[in-house]
Amino acid sequence: MQQTSDERRGLVMVSDPELLDTILRLAAAAGCELHRTIDAAQARPHWARAPLVLLDAPAAQQCAQAELPRRGDVVVAVRGEPPPPVWQHAVAVGAEHVISLPDAESWLVAAFTEAAEGTRRGGAVLAVVGGRGGAGASVLAAAVAVTAVRGGSRVLLVDCDPLGGGLDLVLGAEDLGGLRWPEIGVGGGRVPATALHAALPAPTVARGGAGELGVLSCDRSAHGPSPAAVRSVIDAGRRAGETVVCDLPRYPTEAAVAALAAADLTVLVVPADVRSSAAGARVAAVLAEHGGPVRLVVRGPAPGGVDAAEVSRALGVPLLAAMRPEPGLARALERGAAPGRPRGPLAGAARTVLAELHAIAGPTAGVRS
Repeated sequence: MQQTSDERRGLVMVSDPELLDTILRLAAAAGCELHRTIDAAQARPHWARAPLVLLDAPAAQQCAQAELPRRGDVVVAVRGEPPPPVWQHAVAVGAEHVISLPDAESWLVAAFTEAAEGTRRGGAVLAVVGGRGGAGASVLAAAVAVTAVRGGSRVLLVDCDPLGGGLDLVLGAEDLGGLRWPEIGVGGGRVPATALHAALPAPTVARGGAGELGVLSCDRSAHGPSPAAVRSVIDAGRRAGETVVCDLPRYPTEAAVAALAAADLTVLVVPADVRSSAAGARVAAVLAEHGGPVRLVVRGPAPGGVDAAEVSRALGVPLLAAMRPEPGLARALERGAAPGRPRGPLAGAARTVLAELHAIAGPTAGVRS
């Protein structure tokens, strides 16, 4: 069951103005709302259910004297080196951590992020790879993302192919405001999914109360994301219970390998012809080196009559879907329309991929309650 907004609010009781300002700044950066209290009596109603409790030394002493019940995730924060009395107060209140700011700022941001997002269901991560250039992997990845959003999921669509021209173009989102990979500034640390979505282009692909789509695209340069950045973004989406869809290049860059290692399912897209099957077999061999289940989507038409089952046997990859041609797809993409209209072969394949992803990652992974 998903937590309410109130249940994700941390509790802070800090009297030092400078320390309080620092804590509030870090909580805002992590997207964590806080209950602010001035004494133990005000803190008591929120004490048991707050996901994280932040105290300074006087607050720790006061809460211990008020005999607030022992609980986990209590942190005592100080500025500079903690003097011996701080440790005594921390023990008295049952604190798990004593932290010194500003040294522990990154640790505290991570703790706030866990408080805001950590108890939601885990998300599901999909990697989509083409068996050859122009196989349609980017279009399928976008269609899966759009279909998941229309089903009510919160989705991150992550472009890991710096030579692909930019995944925002596939969705007609190239003119939307928001950051792309070179500007996003995500290193190897933890990033809150709420802050990430706020920074990204968010094309409207569904009406009413459906889900939300954030697109993290490469720009028109050859500089792609680092492996650490890819891991951070995927981890943010997974922690927040989102569906993360990664569009990968055929060649195993370090960033692509990082995404493959994190994926619950990898889908290989191969057109139904002999040359594509030969190229796809080489890609399938690379994917097999990085573990994780791989499934095949064969895209029609089949000019020589190649059967999808034949392609599956040739590649040694289980067949997930055989997709007929989508009428008017090329024209729709040129007009900037998002792929995956609700009824059609592409949306049908996308639904099949999502069903397999959730079967592997868990039936509630990436599904909003």
